[in-house]
Amino acid sequence: MSDRLTIVVVEADRDRAIAIVDALQGSGDFDVHVIGNVASLARRIAALAPDVVLIDVDNPTRDMLEELTLASGPLERPVAMFVSGAAGGLARTAIEAGLSAYVVDGLQPERLKPVLDAAIARFQMVQRMRRELVETRRALEERKVIDRAKGLLMKARGVGEEEAYALLRKAAMDQGRRVAEVAEAIVTTAGLLG
Repeated sequence: MSDRLTIVVVEADRDRAIAIVDALQGSGDFDVHVIGNVASLARRIAALAPDVVLIDVDNPTRDMLEELTLASGPLERPVAMFVSGAAGGLARTAIEAGLSAYVVDGLQPERLKPVLDAAIARFQMVQRMRRELVETRRALEERKVIDRAKGLLMKARGVGEEEAYALLRKAAMDQGRRVAEVAEAIVTTAGLLG
């Protein structure tokens, strides 16, 4: 995220929107845009490409919550939602939908900056965990392919596991490829040969 954050505030009440903008301007150097009408919300948010989205609603329904979170792209940026009252189960739905913060008792200007900071930190943490999960899954899949290729080489060449891996590694170095790529080629070829 850049030093100067672009923030979209989704707030239908004009006076509250002004108070939110004033609170944000008073607590940092932010480029703030207000969306008062939720019609075409997804398109409008996409056009602004904000770093953070703040949504203030009185009593959201489950459908409204899902629509707002999908429109604001919670997997792409931090999204904080402020609600007036706690409706049963909506907090869980909000977090599962990808919101970075779900604050009950409405948006109070003095709490805005700490909630904003927490939402950004939580979003960054979740994004880091998602990247790590993808990398771990990729590494596991590569390990499985390498093990299959080693097994095929052990059977075809009558060598042990270490020698089979050495053959894979040498082929990868000779071809300027990764061991997993060479292993995938061996497994694919063996599958074709049957």
